[in-house]
Amino acid sequence: MTTATWNGKIIAQSDDTVVVEGNHYFPRNSVDASVLTDSATTTGCPWKGTASYHSLVVDGKTNPDAAWYYAEPKSAAAEIKDRIAFWKGVEVR
Repeated sequence: MTTATWNGKIIAQSDDTVVVEGNHYFPRNSVDASVLTDSATTTGCPWKGTASYHSLVVDGKTNPDAAWYYAEPKSAAAEIKDRIAFWKGVEVR
C-alpha cells in the first residue's frame, strides 16, 4: 500500500499507483478530497500535456500547489488520467 502524508495526515492511500518519472500517481478516488483546494496554476510537459494543481490544506496549514494532475493527458501519458501526484514536502511511501 502506497501512502501520501503531509502535516501529519494521510492524504492518499492506494495499492494501485502508477509511477511516472519517479512520482506516484494515485487514483483520484483514493485521495482525501477534503484537503484539496483548486489552484489557478498550470504547467506544460511536452509528452504528458498540461498539468493543473491543487493546494493542500491540513489543520489550517496550506501547502500551495503541492498536488498536480493531468485532466486531459496526451496519449503517451494516458495511464495517469484521473490520477493525482504530490510533491513539496508530501511524504510518499
